[in-house]
Amino acid sequence: MNAEGLSADLVLSGGGVLGIAHVGVVSVLEEHGYRFERIAGTSAGSIVGSLLAAGMPSPRLGEIMRSLDYPSFLDKDKLDRIPLLGPPLSVVLENGYSEGRRFAEWLGRELAELGVTTFGDLRLRDDGAGGRVERRWRLVVTAADVTRGQFVRLPWDYERYGLDPDEQPVVDAVRASISVPYLFEPARLRHPDGESLLVDGGLITNYPIDVFDRRDGRRPRRPTFGAIVVPRLPAEGPRLGVPGLRAARRLPPLRFLEALVATALIGRDQGHLAQPWVRARSIEVDNLGVNPFDFSISPEVVDRLYESGRRAATEFLAGWSFPDYIARYRQPGAA
Repeated sequence: MNAEGLSADLVLSGGGVLGIAHVGVVSVLEEHGYRFERIAGTSAGSIVGSLLAAGMPSPRLGEIMRSLDYPSFLDKDKLDRIPLLGPPLSVVLENGYSEGRRFAEWLGRELAELGVTTFGDLRLRDDGAGGRVERRWRLVVTAADVTRGQFVRLPWDYERYGLDPDEQPVVDAVRASISVPYLFEPARLRHPDGESLLVDGGLITNYPIDVFDRRDGRRPRRPTFGAIVVPRLPAEGPRLGVPGLRAARRLPPLRFLEALVATALIGRDQGHLAQPWVRARSIEVDNLGVNPFDFSISPEVVDRLYESGRRAATEFLAGWSFPDYIARYRQPGAA
């Protein structure tokens, strides 16, 4: 099979600190000769996806993700200096525990070293797709606009805000996509009509596997692989592992809010994966019982998650056939 025959589109789910597993998945796909034409990501998937789209090799990406100081991304604001009451006040008054500034500075530096600042740096050539918006850029990240109450795909939807997509910073879109409600303050998108607050796209869909699907009924040019690494919801649900909020979690309203966030970001995917046409192209990674919001994750656990991603991708490719997928799910009258 030639190199063109091994091109694919890639969709990466959210998953907090579990994002290192995506790098394990990508490393195996690349070893089997796949190259990614377009990449979509939500939350953690948008971080990995942005660096891949900018041209970072997966071995280098693995090194970076292993060496990250995850707790440093939970930068606090002035309210957190107030003992006990600081963290819940930050959540109530500023809609989030962390500012996300350190994360944005880190990702901005990494992208700049790869020659990427704005989405204009990630333009695709038009290969006869009729100028459709999904063919213009190598990367799309998802977010939820809680001001307008809608799902947004960036850079595709910047024009709806009266903004030039090519001029928008990639890091701003990713910062919006990682804004887990309650954990990070919402990202602010300023536009001619005012300002919108953007949060984690997982609030609406944590795994946008169909984002690149053709809508004209014609056969896809290449496969779309999805990688999803989220926990099965236990009875109590995963907890947002933020040290400063442990005491505040004893308050019933905050416990309930935490459960709502976890269910919104994770629970919907369980039903989504039950659809056979979704599962057929999904690489499901065992999260090893790791809390996606545990920012104190150890290097040993990071390595285990990376290897879990590699195992899942290896097992998936052993049974993958693009012609079989087309015959079963993309022909007229298919299931």
